[in-house]
Amino acid sequence: MPTESGKKNILTSAGLANLEKELEDLKLVKRKETTQKIKEAKEQGDLSENAEYDAARDEQRDIELRIEEIEKILKNVEVVDADDMDTDKINVGSTVTVHDIEEDEVLQFTIVGSLEANSLESKISNESPLGAALLGKKKGDMAIVEAPQGTVEYTILDIKMM
Repeated sequence: MPTESGKKNILTSAGLANLEKELEDLKLVKRKETTQKIKEAKEQGDLSENAEYDAARDEQRDIELRIEEIEKILKNVEVVDADDMDTDKINVGSTVTVHDIEEDEVLQFTIVGSLEANSLESKISNESPLGAALLGKKKGDMAIVEAPQGTVEYTILDIKMM
């Protein structure tokens, strides 16, 4: 979410589409489902010991909080447009193939805004140490990252846009 400093929420166009889809699903589907669950739980009578009612109310609260969070993100979003970028340099939205020199292994990452980062999908934040070190580099350049275990050096092998 945006900070007090007015920091933009950087998203790729795919990330924006995913957030908009999630927001629509929350508003049009999940809200209705939860409202129905609350209605059914109320029909069971005494609400003081009704676990279904409590669970549905908790779910309703979580849905409303997530809707609010997404709406705040979307109010201060900056979408990275691949068509406007120098494809010779690493930017947010670039998929980068690197060679980890010390481990002698080839790795591939997609640089995304912090809201889209997901290590299981090899999406790293532009604000992470590795993401920040890669930004602006070109094919053949070295990126040096200060990590807890020491300095790690990468050679950029390839750059593609998402």
